[in-house]
Amino acid sequence: MTPTFDDDFRPSWWLHSPHLQSMLASSSLRRMLRGRRARRLEREAAAVTLDCGDGVRLTGRFTAQNVAPKTLGLAVLFHGWEGSTRSTYVLQNGARLLEEGWDVFRLNFRDHGGSHALNPGIFHSCRIDEVVGALQALQRRYATRPLALVGFSLGGNFALRVALRAPGAGLELARTIAVCPVIDPHAGLFQLEHAPRMYHDYFMWKWRRSLKAKQRAFAGTRLFSRHDLRGTLRTLTEALVLKHTDFGSLDNYLDGYSLAGGRLAGLRVPVSILATCDDPVCPASDLEAMSLPSWVEVTVTAHGGHCGFIRDWHLGSWAEGYIAGKLALASGRSVPV
Repeated sequence: MTPTFDDDFRPSWWLHSPHLQSMLASSSLRRMLRGRRARRLEREAAAVTLDCGDGVRLTGRFTAQNVAPKTLGLAVLFHGWEGSTRSTYVLQNGARLLEEGWDVFRLNFRDHGGSHALNPGIFHSCRIDEVVGALQALQRRYATRPLALVGFSLGGNFALRVALRAPGAGLELARTIAVCPVIDPHAGLFQLEHAPRMYHDYFMWKWRRSLKAKQRAFAGTRLFSRHDLRGTLRTLTEALVLKHTDFGSLDNYLDGYSLAGGRLAGLRVPVSILATCDDPVCPASDLEAMSLPSWVEVTVTAHGGHCGFIRDWHLGSWAEGYIAGKLALASGRSVPV
């Protein structure tokens, strides 16, 4: 597979660092400078709990557009690992799509967004059935056409797996967009172990905090030992796999949500993938060995870091226009990037 290289994204010179791009993507500074734009998205959002099948419930926030007589459809947004419906990149993209005339639903994965007490089992990346169930519940609940899906990082991985299952699950996806998705979890884990230490420590801090919240919610069951929680990303993930899944080994678990090679060759719905050459978390090189249908669009930029694509000191993201433009294709409209 040969991706298309896009040179339209040209950030200011001081934003060429992939690490600065990655940090700014979800930073409190960006939330502060651009928070006004997302106020209506949050203020008018309705809290929703979805029945996802097999007793699983997931939470989210729904906001209806009011800029057009008729909605363009329902755009569902997936956050990344240890993100939530309130992640800065989710709020900013949701606000942009609301302005374009889309209804917006921001989904929390299991154990994200403060939902630890809602389901007894611990979140892991192979829990795809309940996420497909969430999309089915949304399709029934809102009956909005078209239905579009946008995911970031691990959420991009989930979005692509949902797209793969969509025809068999009765999901009518007009467009799926994955931004900096996890393609090969083996490579992603290796990348985090060898990237600057701040990435490993950041994710471990957030994950440990989440696991402790889960333990408080289910105090009658010991989920992890203190030794487990003091471990590295690799050793704690292995403890999760051995204690709370049936995969039997870390390698089997990582294979369980891998999209490498020909795993997406069976896609039957429109898909766009956006990645960067300098992503310090999800290597764009993982895309090169994928076997994809001809209608799947893969766009790679030279800069952008991990889910950043920050243009200038205003801290707006070029990806917002990219996403709005791709979703406009599903509605027959065109929008400026």
